Amino acid sequence: MSKEHSAKRILIFNVNWLGDVLFSTAVIRNVRRNFPHSFIACVIPSRCYPVLKGNPHLDEIIIFDEKDRHRNVLQRLDFIRILKAKKFDIAYLLHRSFSRALICRLAGIPERIGHHTKKRGFLLTKKIIPPHRDSLHRIDYYLDVIEKAGLKIEDRFAEFFFGNEDLEFVEKFLSKNTVAKEDFVVVLNPGGNWLAKRWPKDHWARLADKLIHDFKAKVVLTGSHNDISLAKHIQDEMVNKPIIACGVFNLKQLGALAKRADIFITADTGPLHIANSVGAKKIIAIFGPTSTLITGPYPVKNVVILQKDVGCVIPCYEVNCKDSRCMKAVTVDDVINQVKLLRLTNG
Repeated sequence: MSKEHSAKRILIFNVNWLGDVLFSTAVIRNVRRNFPHSFIACVIPSRCYPVLKGNPHLDEIIIFDEKDRHRNVLQRLDFIRILKAKKFDIAYLLHRSFSRALICRLAGIPERIGHHTKKRGFLLTKKIIPPHRDSLHRIDYYLDVIEKAGLKIEDRFAEFFFGNEDLEFVEKFLSKNTVAKEDFVVVLNPGGNWLAKRWPKDHWARLADKLIHDFKAKVVLTGSHNDISLAKHIQDEMVNKPIIACGVFNLKQLGALAKRADIFITADTGPLHIANSVGAKKIIAIFGPTSTLITGPYPVKNVVILQKDVGCVIPCYEVNCKDSRCMKAVTVDDVINQVKLLRLTNG
């Protein structure tokens, strides 16, 4: 390893969404391989902190909340002073925003590397010509920044780390809800931050009932506190009773639950990528308006993707779609047939 790569102070200014931060872990790992003796820090919003907590390739995680604790000018100036005091040599900007490039410039970071845009090009010392945003998987889109900057890329997968205490928490919860070690456990994740990507509530209810009745499954409905009403609605439409775990698990514990489950069923949302990153046994992913080539799980060796062609252009960014026919097109029987196949495969 050359002296140039031996002892830098490196900042990775990350993106804002849980799934995208997960995808960016491929960048973090590959930067560490290129700079094994360097100090590497990463800037993320506080809501994404659990995604990177415990990541062995990072020396520090720095919180930047542009819509909360760093909302006004004085708060941002204070954040800039903090960055400046840390004396970073290089900043890799995975986020395309003008403000983040300006922050790194004002913090006196001499090398600022990121995708070129008209507004912020003058703030970058190395301007990376970006690929079309929908031409690559998000993992490759973020890796593009460091690869075109001259770093060697050895692999392209996401990582998520949890501890034994998280596994123990999950086991205690399952035991408390009369789930035995030998039970067939299916986790359903019905929520998501984008309504157009959600599978219909009644589909989830009928699926859960079939899993419990036909497969004697222990069905766990998971999600955040915000998903409690959704889970209650699904439960109210059911004949059988699922285990509602919305608001019970933090992200680390969710990863442990996904690892423990026999099957994890979800739409295209952050928990899908957490489940895949921890090596869940089997995942069934229901896709509609989004493209698996852009935001799909990678690798896909344990994943079955269900998506129907309904004549719409994919990806579709109609956030307020009143139809959602792409999601409705995936039926309960489609999912059940995959569960049957997975059960047969596993004996």
